[in-house]
Amino acid sequence: MTTYKQAGVDIEAGDAFVERIKPYAARTMRPEVVAGVGGFGGLFALPPGKYREPVLVAGTDGVGTKLKVAFLAGRHDTVGIDLVAMSVNDILTCGAEPLFFLDYFATSRLEVDAAAAVVKGIALGCEQAGCTLLGGETAEMPGFYSRGEYDVAGFCVGVVERSEIIDGRTVMPGDALIGLPSSGLHSNGYSLARKVLLDDGKLPLKETPAGLGRPLADALLEPTKIYVKDALALAKAVKVKGMAHITGSGIPGNLPRCLPDGTRAVLSEKAWSRPPIFDLIAKVGGVARDEMFSTFNMGLGLIVVVAKEDVAQALSVLSARGVKASEVGRVEQGQGEATAVIEP
Repeated sequence: MTTYKQAGVDIEAGDAFVERIKPYAARTMRPEVVAGVGGFGGLFALPPGKYREPVLVAGTDGVGTKLKVAFLAGRHDTVGIDLVAMSVNDILTCGAEPLFFLDYFATSRLEVDAAAAVVKGIALGCEQAGCTLLGGETAEMPGFYSRGEYDVAGFCVGVVERSEIIDGRTVMPGDALIGLPSSGLHSNGYSLARKVLLDDGKLPLKETPAGLGRPLADALLEPTKIYVKDALALAKAVKVKGMAHITGSGIPGNLPRCLPDGTRAVLSEKAWSRPPIFDLIAKVGGVARDEMFSTFNMGLGLIVVVAKEDVAQALSVLSARGVKASEVGRVEQGQGEATAVIEP
């Protein structure tokens, strides 16, 4: 008699996995949680009286081919942070406070240790963002994924007061751009990074390339910076007019999304420093400057638009929180749709 387990799905392992991750989820609980991990749906109640006109903001994302590096390195403890970061940083750009997070983990055969490491990272990311890991789904699909590999997706819901939504409408020429540093590649551009460094360059993950200062695996698996608490604190101190999460397509593709038509952002590349992983990719792969800037964040993970007169206070607030932000550019009059250029 053929069983489900013989077909490749181990229900007992799935049950053991759920029990394993419950303590991680428990550490992320907010008081608004009515029911979390374990049920068919997570329940979350907005606190009465806290908001006059609450607007819910939702986002979803994955980690992309950065997972391939995790598979090669046999390290699964950081990609969960990436998963949370990609969604919470997105909804943050509207001024939203993340409330709860859901994850989807799919694999051919559930390997409890690796899966638990991923979810532990997700829980840590939720703690950093101040949101609850409210629930998730684990799927075993034999024959669908290669053995030892998995995919993850994340879903976040946050809230912002309608009157405090950040949408870029008030951005005008003369405003300033403040850049918050990235921790590295974050979770974008890994198809190019892997081709250049691993496939073509044959660089070993365990070794330290010249100029990098640490093993290649450490640099490639450095988790995405979560900006939630720092950016929300900044928004309470000064008027934040626009905010851009610098993800795939880099600064030129993301910064204009928070600018009105008829404007352009002009940044000076010399205004900030970048982690050495970017220069390593450019050097080893002979990747052109424009290609680097249109693929990677190039050292800036979040860019905030404020009035010129608010720059000093904004930088002071961020510095007090340990963030080495800098004024990286300005908003100018433009033509047609908003654009962004980076001067050498």
